[in-house]
Amino acid sequence: MRFALIIAVLCSLAGVAQATSAGEPHKAYLTLIIDDLGQNLPRDRRVLALPGPVTTAIMPDTPHAAEFAREAHKAGKIVILHMPMDPATGPFAWHPELTIEELGKRLDGAFKAVPYTAGINNHMGSRMTAQPAAMAWLMAELQRRNKFFVDSRTSAQTVAAAEAQKIGLAHVSRDVFLDDERTEAAITTQLQTAIKLAHKQGSAVMIGHPYPQTLAVLERELPKLKAQGVDWIDIKLMISVRSNRAMAGHGKDGIYR
Repeated sequence: MRFALIIAVLCSLAGVAQATSAGEPHKAYLTLIIDDLGQNLPRDRRVLALPGPVTTAIMPDTPHAAEFAREAHKAGKIVILHMPMDPATGPFAWHPELTIEELGKRLDGAFKAVPYTAGINNHMGSRMTAQPAAMAWLMAELQRRNKFFVDSRTSAQTVAAAEAQKIGLAHVSRDVFLDDERTEAAITTQLQTAIKLAHKQGSAVMIGHPYPQTLAVLERELPKLKAQGVDWIDIKLMISVRSNRAMAGHGKDGIYR
């Protein structure tokens, strides 16, 4: 029995070594976030019907934010706050000229508007995520609230993920935007780019929007992931995969099969 166990371990290690020597990771993981939710219930409910652990990023200043957050939570989807940041506007939006006290009030109000949140990602934010002091405060506040951060990477100047890293906050960054170009052909190409990236580096984080073209592609293509050698996992497990550590409060294995 012990000999058989040793052989099994050696075979497993040999498989990892073979994958590494071939330049391909042993596993390919993909996670999906859909932004800008809470504006249109019939449209947004198509997101809940996608066949796997899609993360629902809900904007706090939308008419159906709380209702859709409750529906997403009941459907077993992870809910995150899609936090407006400059150049975004609205009552919750963060801007560089605001005091930390005002930023805190707006963040608190946004969390109250979107229940069941496990973390946040930035809506727009090209100016705001480049502000080291504000991002450092945000990461400390998220750690205090036991929430994670997803850097949407709307700007090459972002320091958000770096500030999260400094304090060990659970976080991850976006790799591929699916639908900057709103055609099914372009979105399909971006999805294939994400799949190739997952095979190359082991994982990829995708962000899309509830556009009809995006949803049509996802409904058609996501069930094919397994046949392409990709595990679709939820955002919490992706954070664990990338940080190589378990994430507090994460249940089951997070993999869609």
